[in-house]
Amino acid sequence: MSSTRIQLALNVEDLAEATAFYTRLFGVEPHRVRAGYANFAVADPPLKLVLIENPGATQRLNHLGVEAPTPDDVAAALARFRTAGLETTVAEHDLCCHAVQDKVFVAAPDVPHGWWEYYSVTDDIPANPDGTTTSVCQANCAAQDTPDSTCCG
Repeated sequence: MSSTRIQLALNVEDLAEATAFYTRLFGVEPHRVRAGYANFAVADPPLKLVLIENPGATQRLNHLGVEAPTPDDVAAALARFRTAGLETTVAEHDLCCHAVQDKVFVAAPDVPHGWWEYYSVTDDIPANPDGTTTSVCQANCAAQDTPDSTCCG
C-alpha cells in the first residue's frame, strides 16, 4: 500500500449481498473474503472498507480506523497522539481479521466502541498456530467494547 486511507467497518446482514453491492459501487473486487468477513482496498476514493457479517446488529457502523502504509507511520502517529494528550492503547503484532497488524487505539467520544483504530498491516496472509490462514477474531469484532488484541481491522 502506498498511502494512508480511512477504514470504515460495517456490520452487514448478508455478506454475499453486501460484497456484490460494494463490488459494483467501487468497481473493484474484494481484497479478502472469509467466512463472515470481507474487505476492499479501494484506490479511488482511498478507502479500506471492511464488511463484518453481523445479522441483527443494532448499528451498521462497527468501527472507524486509519490504515497507514508502515509500522513506522503508526509509531509516528502514536508519538503525535501522546504529545496531544490523547488516551492510547498499543497492540503490536496483532493477528486480527486475517492479517497481522501493528496498531494504536485512540479513545474518542461519540464513535462506536469509543475509539479509533490507527494501524498498519505487517503480514497480509498469516498462518494461525494450527496452520490455517483464517483469524479467529471476527466473532469478537462485532461485540468488542474496549480495544484489545481481538479487535478487527
